[in-house]
Amino acid sequence: MHREGPAVNIQPTRIPDVLLIEPSVHGDHRGFFMETYHQQKLADAGLDVRFVQDNLSRSQRGILRGLHYQIQHPQGKFVSVMRGEIFDVAVDLRRSSPTFGQWVGETLSDANHLTLYVPEGFAHGFCVLSEVADVLYKCTDFYAPEHERTIYWNDPDVGVEWPLDGPPVLSEKDKSGTPFANAECFP
Repeated sequence: MHREGPAVNIQPTRIPDVLLIEPSVHGDHRGFFMETYHQQKLADAGLDVRFVQDNLSRSQRGILRGLHYQIQHPQGKFVSVMRGEIFDVAVDLRRSSPTFGQWVGETLSDANHLTLYVPEGFAHGFCVLSEVADVLYKCTDFYAPEHERTIYWNDPDVGVEWPLDGPPVLSEKDKSGTPFANAECFP
């Protein structure tokens, strides 16, 4: 017999299109169970999105990835942490948006089970707060490296307040990003 659980709890962040999703977690002395993704429950709660690709990254403490986006084939992302803890960031790159150029950040972890939905039109990045973090994210479009862009993680015009203990470890791609003022943006 199949038993339906309660609907997921979806809350807007201070940028209303970026959503914080709290699943129902059922636990006892053996551990816990939760649905990490349920298309119908999300659609019933107002998030009717089609995902086409899943990605998994593993990073060590102090690693910062981002701020990435695809100018063509933009990707919405459904970000969860399977192990560890991250500070996850979305920057609004939609010129027509009242929150253009603003950012929002949320702590996601294997302890709080939260998921962040970052819609298309946003740059995305995260820094690792735990010794190691496994980050799983679903995407609404396929990876298209020829259309990928990077904004400087520490661009003063964006002003992300990263909770870092020192300088982050960056990839070469992230070291050679673009200033926000020169970034290709969405209409």
